[in-house]
Amino acid sequence: MPDTPHLTSPRRRGPRNGVRAVAAVGVVLALAAGGSYATGLGPFAPGDDGPDPAATQQARAFLADWAAGRLPSAADRTTRPETAREVLRSFTAGLDIGKPRLTTSGEAREAEDGTLGIPFTARMPITGLGTWTYESRLPLREQDDGSWKVDWRLSLVHPRLSDTEKFRLEREETTPPEVTDRKGVSLSGGGHPSLAPLLGRLAGGADGGPRGAVELIDRATGETVRTEASFGEKPDPATAGRPVRTTLDATWQSAAERALGEAGGKNASLVALRIDDGEVLALANSPAGGFNRAASGTYAPGSTWKIVTSTALLLKGAVAPDDVVDCPKYLTVGKEFHNVETSEHPGATFRKDFTESCNTAFISLRGELDDGELGEVARTHFGVGQEWHVGIPTYDGSVPVPKDETEKAASMIGQGRVQANPLIMASVTATAVSGEFHQPSVTAGNEDGTRTEPLPGEVVTRVRELMRATVTDGTARVLADLPGEIGAKTGTAEVSDDQDNNGWLVAHRGNVAVAVVVEEGVTGGGSAGPIVHSLLSAVPEDPS
Repeated sequence: MPDTPHLTSPRRRGPRNGVRAVAAVGVVLALAAGGSYATGLGPFAPGDDGPDPAATQQARAFLADWAAGRLPSAADRTTRPETAREVLRSFTAGLDIGKPRLTTSGEAREAEDGTLGIPFTARMPITGLGTWTYESRLPLREQDDGSWKVDWRLSLVHPRLSDTEKFRLEREETTPPEVTDRKGVSLSGGGHPSLAPLLGRLAGGADGGPRGAVELIDRATGETVRTEASFGEKPDPATAGRPVRTTLDATWQSAAERALGEAGGKNASLVALRIDDGEVLALANSPAGGFNRAASGTYAPGSTWKIVTSTALLLKGAVAPDDVVDCPKYLTVGKEFHNVETSEHPGATFRKDFTESCNTAFISLRGELDDGELGEVARTHFGVGQEWHVGIPTYDGSVPVPKDETEKAASMIGQGRVQANPLIMASVTATAVSGEFHQPSVTAGNEDGTRTEPLPGEVVTRVRELMRATVTDGTARVLADLPGEIGAKTGTAEVSDDQDNNGWLVAHRGNVAVAVVVEEGVTGGGSAGPIVHSLLSAVPEDPS
């Protein structure tokens, strides 16, 4: 920043003790007494219950302008606009502060110098480190025309900012550890683009993540007076420098990323995980950069949710595979529901309803379940809606109690307010075909606070039979030519009137469960099917 009579440029310093001095903030100015009050007048007039509302309004407007980055406007609300503008700019930019949150707090009090002090809380987000929170006070002084202005002084920015001391941000240089797959093979964003946004987080968990501090320093000597705020945890000496091993498998991850090429440029996500322990073998997104749809997305799972619905019905003894459950083209429950391509299967068995993904048949069975029963089964047996600790940020699903009969009908087929993503649906598939929920994981040693109950063996057997029949005789025939005893369920999920449906497919083979969603893929078999086929064609029938 340029030298001015009131501003001291930050001193450039080389690395010291493994720490890089990033920025310095300093301002030197003479404090002025500001305006004066007429005799007998002040912020609290005789008999008043509080400060002049105009003073409080000016304080809040100043804080709002500062927080929003409107620094010239904030400065114009002070008694020294030019100096205030430069100080606020250098403080925010010099300490790598993002968008501050500044809120008034506590009671306004009159000071000995005649100003009205209004306390406020500052929450300053330091880019890449964390939030620096402190308390300060805005001095307001009434002007000759009766208006109020912030009586400018350094200490209002921070109580310890002065003409002899300033702040400096220091970031500790850290080298993130290597991230490997389950077999020790190095994983990189170049070789596995979908992992690029996640590798830093995975590595940061091992070395405590980014570290740094805001230090108060002497302007004349540059020596540290005190540390105002520290960020980041020190690494565990026992693990520092060691590679971070994940549950991922480089072979499966590469195959997953290639398979998403079958999405034809549409947004798509894929998760493959081990059935016996929930360990994630592959997690891929297309496009690869940015938001992790596979684990954090929120989608209606469509007819793949019929795995959970069927489980709930079988648990209750409400239906058996050979029971006749008619499948008409349409069914009205508050609104008209229909099947994909308005198909119908008169006199169909429940097995046929499942393999052909008949919406109207499933909706006709809604009365067999209590309003909150589907959500309770999802939570109790599949862990959906509980808090998962996977090793990366996740959305863990939601199955709220339906508000009315129409929403209950929609929830039977994975619509309404039922929300999931490929990670959840891969886990649902694994649970359904094994009978036991295992919290998914990308790293080892995660806390598991979930509480679930196993499914009865006879229910598991029937669900497996239904999913196998969907591959041999139903909507997942796209997988029928692959080796191994594959079971699957397709799904088509409505999004809105002006968007094509999302396409889903979940499958299991050996010890692996897979889930894929293709945004606006129209049908599950047509859009997600080729992706799953490509993946399972390129990997062993069972992971080692």
